[in-house]
Amino acid sequence: MVQEMLRNADLPQDFLTPYDPRIRAGTILIDRCKIMASKKKPLWLEFSCESPDGSPCQPIGIIFKHGDDLRQDMLIIQTLVIMDSIWQKNALDLNLMPYGCIATGYNIGMIEIVRDAVTIATVQRSKGGNTGAFKNDALYDWLKCRLQVEESYYQAMETFVTSCAGYCVATYVLGIGDRHNDNIMITEQGNFFHIDFGHILGNTKRILGVNRERVPFVLTPDFLYVMGRVNRRSSLYFQRFKDICIQAYMSLRLHSNLLVTLFSLMMLTGIPELSCVKDIQYLREALAVGKDEKTASEHFLSQINTCENLGWTVQANWWIHMFMGIKQT
Repeated sequence: MVQEMLRNADLPQDFLTPYDPRIRAGTILIDRCKIMASKKKPLWLEFSCESPDGSPCQPIGIIFKHGDDLRQDMLIIQTLVIMDSIWQKNALDLNLMPYGCIATGYNIGMIEIVRDAVTIATVQRSKGGNTGAFKNDALYDWLKCRLQVEESYYQAMETFVTSCAGYCVATYVLGIGDRHNDNIMITEQGNFFHIDFGHILGNTKRILGVNRERVPFVLTPDFLYVMGRVNRRSSLYFQRFKDICIQAYMSLRLHSNLLVTLFSLMMLTGIPELSCVKDIQYLREALAVGKDEKTASEHFLSQINTCENLGWTVQANWWIHMFMGIKQT
């Protein structure tokens, strides 16, 4: 039905994408368009694309979404860009993937489709259906299967460890909630990244008044398995992950005033979960403002330890999410 409606729509032959005016999209590829299964039923749209030299290139994918205030997503993605610039200045390349996102009206907007990426839920289902949420080796096997060349595999491991560290720190500092396995994604090159930022600054997702999120950020047994951290045995990848996390966290703390000021300035915009002093206070506490470096470092290491101890609760939450067929992205 949506494809038939698109055939009858008066669409331009080409246009500049609103989230990145450097990209020019061509005619719509109707046979590739669909309605997505998630709660708001967004449209998956694809358009032809030509490179500047006229050679063909991969189609441009855009998700058109109605029903969510994408200004909050824009704020978080732009903050990720700022965090990345801070880390880059400190010689930390954490392979973040801040995809394009723009609100084009009231509860209407567009989101860039990241190519060659799948959700963690898709990876887990490929291992054993809904029970794949409890398969600690699911993600490891998925990556290993796609990286037959040894050099590519080790490069992907480095990318996974750095990007996982970057998003663990960022999602903790920004208090991003509702972290189920349908809004965490991975590429075949090992890039780990989060999508859908409907719950921020400690405003976690609740079902019937019960908080289903018991951990400060997502670091599940299957992520640890990829790093070689099995049954708490020592692992060079896991040690590198922790070292990168501390470096990234301490770098952000040096710019606490910048981050707090930026969010304070946005309080009057009407963004749903940035409306009171309590929301700003979460940011200050997450950055351990006023604490010395040693205390702050120990604080974040304790968060990693909490994630290790309670990783099974996340797996159980993800299994419920898959079993119930909940898709909220």
